[in-house]
Parts: sequence; structure tokens; C-alpha cells
Amino acid sequence: MSQSPDFTSIEAEAARLRGLFGHLEGAPLLEALLENGLAGKIMMTSSFGAEAIALLDLVAQVDSTIPVIFLDTRRLFGETLRYQRDVTELLGLEDVRIIRPDSGQLERIDPDDMLFASDPDKCCEIRKVKPLDNALTELQKAGFTAWITGRKRFQANTRGALETIEASDGFLKINPLAHWTDDDVKAIVLEKNLPPHPLVADGFLSIGCMPCTERVAAGGDARSGRWAGKGKTECGIHVSRATSPLN
Repeated sequence: MSQSPDFTSIEAEAARLRGLFGHLEGAPLLEALLENGLAGKIMMTSSFGAEAIALLDLVAQVDSTIPVIFLDTRRLFGETLRYQRDVTELLGLEDVRIIRPDSGQLERIDPDDMLFASDPDKCCEIRKVKPLDNALTELQKAGFTAWITGRKRFQANTRGALETIEASDGFLKINPLAHWTDDDVKAIVLEKNLPPHPLVADGFLSIGCMPCTERVAAGGDARSGRWAGKGKTECGIHVSRATSPLN
């Protein structure tokens, strides 16, 4: 996705909204934003991973018609694919859009599905970043200006200063659970009897593609099981395209 020519105005809008609603989080934050100009202009992405159910339930309760973009990289755990279908039905999500990488590009660049071992950044680029960028470009053309994510400060040191409202690559990024702790997520799941991802019980605390996801050691960073030993902490989806090494 190319850098938006209106990025400065998006940053200004993010600052304005933080001034108005920066004290809110969770459902009250989303409700306030929808009531103040973002209705019909906001979507979310979800990995349907370890902690996804908390935000998916929240969004379903606020507005079940908000589009949910699910990226099937073709290397996900079978448990994740089944969980996505089950949760969509359970929560009554009305507009889940499944996007996938270009099959021709996969055949040219990763014909044996082993690119993750030699060049994990390139693997993420063709399986995650480019497909999502293409989808986001189409959403921008359709008038979407805001993107809900499930990122949280506690997940990794790289997310320690995350704001509930920010600007990135021409979108307002809304992080309703930015300040939530692991205990907050667990509490809402228990309170509402929401089904956890089936791999969580087996020690997978952050779940992405199967080849690059490992169990997390007791007391470890929730994302330490992602790209373990590869010197990598983000797939690139939430890295600004202006500075990303994937460009």
C-alpha cells in the first residue's frame, strides 16, 4: 500500500480524536468513534489468534456489520481456520472477508513452501503484507478511513507505548484494547464464557503461521514464540510502509 498523500491530515485527525476520546477504551471508545463520523468507515483485521476473541466479541456487540478482514496466509494452523469459522458463527459476525496471497506469486517465489526458513521477511511480505496492502487499498477506495486492531502494550516491548488512537499509512488505527493486560483479556473471556483458541492450552500464546510459531516458555513474552531465533518481532503489517525494510 502506498503512503497516503493525506497522511498529515490523518495524523491531525488522530490527534484530534485522542483529545476527545483518548480517555476511553474498549466498547465505549468504539461507540464514541462510530457516533462521531466513523460509522461505515471503519473495519478491523483479526488473526483469530490467541487473544482475538476478546476484541471480536467487543466489535460484534458494538456493531456486528463492521467488516472483519481475515488473512489466510496458506500456512496457518488447521486449528486457526476452524476457529475462525466457529467464532464467526458464534458471535454473529456479518461481514468476515477472507483474503489470501496471490497463488501465482507463491508459485514463483516460494514453490516449495520453505521461504520462511531462508528469508522470513520475504515470506511475510508475499503472504501477509502484500495481500493485506492490496485489500487495504481497495478499502480506502471504498471510503474506509479507520482500522481496528487487537494490539496491546503487554504483548511485546515494541508495543509498550501503543496509543488507543494513532495514524499509520493513511489510516486511523484504533487499538481499543491497547491498555488491557493479559489478566484483563482472560477475565473477559471467562466472564463471557468465550471459547479460547484451541492451541492456547498447549502453550501457544501468540499464534501466526505454523512454521514460525512456537510454544512460549513459562513467564516469557507472549510474542517470544513468534519467529524465535530469527531476530524478527513483527510480520510487517503494523510497520509503517514509509520505513519498512520490505519496501
